[in-house]
Amino acid sequence: MRTLLAVFALLLDDVAIVLIILLILWRLGLSLPLWALVILVVGLVVLSVILYRLITPVLKQKQVTGAEGMIDLEGKVVTPLTPEGLIIVRGELWKASSTNNYAINADEEVLVVGLEGLRLFVRRKNGG
Repeated sequence: MRTLLAVFALLLDDVAIVLIILLILWRLGLSLPLWALVILVVGLVVLSVILYRLITPVLKQKQVTGAEGMIDLEGKVVTPLTPEGLIIVRGELWKASSTNNYAINADEEVLVVGLEGLRLFVRRKNGG
């Protein structure tokens, strides 16, 4: 039920726009034929069902933040990890250390395997 209310809240702006357009048409002395209003309502219902089916899975996803959210993310080495350096993960620059103390060259793909404070621990993406 909560998801249905969230989807309804997302559709309120669309309903408001339609109502404003209808009000403007009425103020200008223009009217829409009944078949046009029926098509408009059916279109809004179809849009609502489609959006409900698209949005429901997203709203039900568990939010993952903190260390749990960083594990298994992929990144790219900016400065060589010898064994410490900088990497980019999700567009952010992070201090990182190689877990096996091997050097990892710049532009190599890495996988985050741990986090301590603001330092990520990574290994080569290909398992190295």
